[in-house]
Amino acid sequence: MQGSVKLEVKNSIATIEFYHPQSNSLPSKILEKLASKITDCGNDNNIKIIILRSKGDRAFCAGASFEELSSINNKKEGKSFFMGFANVINAARKCPKLIIGRVQGKAVGGGVGMACAVDYCFATKFASIKLSELAVGIGPFVVGPAVERKSGLSAYSTLSVNATKWFDAIWAKDKGIYSEVFDSNEKMDEAINHLSQNLLNSNPEAMKKLKEVFWEKNKNWDKLLEERAEYSGELVLSDFTKNAIAKFKNK
Repeated sequence: MQGSVKLEVKNSIATIEFYHPQSNSLPSKILEKLASKITDCGNDNNIKIIILRSKGDRAFCAGASFEELSSINNKKEGKSFFMGFANVINAARKCPKLIIGRVQGKAVGGGVGMACAVDYCFATKFASIKLSELAVGIGPFVVGPAVERKSGLSAYSTLSVNATKWFDAIWAKDKGIYSEVFDSNEKMDEAINHLSQNLLNSNPEAMKKLKEVFWEKNKNWDKLLEERAEYSGELVLSDFTKNAIAKFKNK
């Protein structure tokens, strides 16, 4: 039940795939491994391009693990859990390699944050998104900077406030979260392979500098996301949030 994170490197392309039996939800151990794999790939001179994906067909990522959220007993544990999301986003931000996202299905909360933290994101028409945090008494505070960076404040606030609504993949593309949307996994994977092969022929130093330019306005995120994680860790201890999470678990 703990899931997995697997790394495959082929022809200088690293594919990081995560999996959890509960719709690819994200407990702490998965988050820790994801951040570590992204950092390791960034430091490996034999790797030029990174693809981030999840296993399965129609669920990219269900976001935070409700099992783990409901077991948090103090502020320290709360901050530690939400720092898992902060560390993945910051690992992607600091990684000197371009990261391609592959979103084959629905993305919730932290999954949306992950899609926004990559540099170019492919999706299928089944990849609806939702920031459900407010509905369970928290708020998308840690993933918020990544979502706002890609989509702008208006789209981020729309997702945040209307926390029970699914926004379809075309909406997400129009807001800049997805770069391209396809009718099937097969067509999406063809496009991912085509872009990856083209990037292998690009100047590595130019791609590294381009990545720096993409993120040059976000150098304060180590502190910012830690502050957001601390605040989220406090909110998750409230009676309101504990009751809301319990209702979601019992659905």
